[in-house]
Amino acid sequence: MNGIRIGMRGIAFVFLLVVPVLLLTAAPPSRAQVAVTVALAPPELPVYEQPICPAEDYIWVPGYWGWDGDYYWVPGTWVMAPEVGFLWTPGYWGWGGGGYLWYPGYWGPTVGFYGGIVYGFGYFGHGYEGGRWDHGHFFYNRTVNNVNVTVIHNVYNTNIENRNVNVTRVSYNGGNGGVNARPNSQEEAAARERHVAMTPAQTQHIDAARQNRELRASVNQGKPPIAASSRASEFRGQNVVAAREGGRYTPPPNRGEGSQPGGGGNPRAIHPNDLPPYERPSNTNTNATKEEQKYQKQQEKMYQKQVQERQKLQQQQDKEHQQAQKRQADAQYKQQMEQRHQQQTEQMQQRHVQQQQQMQQHAPPPHGAPPPHH
Repeated sequence: MNGIRIGMRGIAFVFLLVVPVLLLTAAPPSRAQVAVTVALAPPELPVYEQPICPAEDYIWVPGYWGWDGDYYWVPGTWVMAPEVGFLWTPGYWGWGGGGYLWYPGYWGPTVGFYGGIVYGFGYFGHGYEGGRWDHGHFFYNRTVNNVNVTVIHNVYNTNIENRNVNVTRVSYNGGNGGVNARPNSQEEAAARERHVAMTPAQTQHIDAARQNRELRASVNQGKPPIAASSRASEFRGQNVVAAREGGRYTPPPNRGEGSQPGGGGNPRAIHPNDLPPYERPSNTNTNATKEEQKYQKQQEKMYQKQVQERQKLQQQQDKEHQQAQKRQADAQYKQQMEQRHQQQTEQMQQRHVQQQQQMQQHAPPPHGAPPPHH
């Protein structure tokens, strides 16, 4: 099982950048986008072996490149689904509007569109071929998953044909050099189903990766020493694997001090006022049921609260800018301040996207549609 082969120990990858919510005409229905204007492409997706599944009913979540002024690798890992019967649709990046757009991953009864990105281990661009739910338990396809059959007995073997031909390690959809893929009708329907945002374990896993210097692309040159782990946030021990092959990495150019708020070659610092305005919920349906009217009021309340939070954070950052100017702060202090502002803005935006996804979970079904199965 050597080389770029997608099998039980195949390849996995993807890249991440974060922030502003934009609407893109090519976007699948009911899926928020998060854009960041970074011209520099992320490293290619690294090649690594999948660590062994730790226990029954864990589902594989592929890794990706994150961004907070530098690319950092979020290792692939095994996690528990938030509900029996739910599968993970990975997030992906697509090009549009002069920058990379982030489509967050989600849990749902059906795997939706994830940009045609070949993450490996059952995620081959469309759908998921790594396993299935059956009578309340998850059954693993051993041809694409690393499972110890003496511990986990819910397994089967289905060969995946033609998956080792023209393998690409590109980590984004569209644009120059991106994957050319569009959602099919089944994936578009999956986008309209009930979704659940990432679990707390996944969120903690991302935070741990962001704080680990070894996972920075500027340090590992696109070949992360911690490519995947058996459990979320556990980056040490025998069940942690390193990348076997790295992706091409181009460090950001040194634009020089003062060329942009962040200085030092980082992309332009992001503040709340740099984000495009949130799309206000539409309440034009005069024939709405009581349940739909209640949902519309909840949407409007969330919209107002998020707008206020954005304004409050901008006022706080403006005040810090004024204070730094009065005290004639040095360049290092200003750079640290801008990095902090960008992180604050990104965290706020991620929180708002998650709130919007959680709100969608409570959307009433269209007239005549059957209620969702639990």
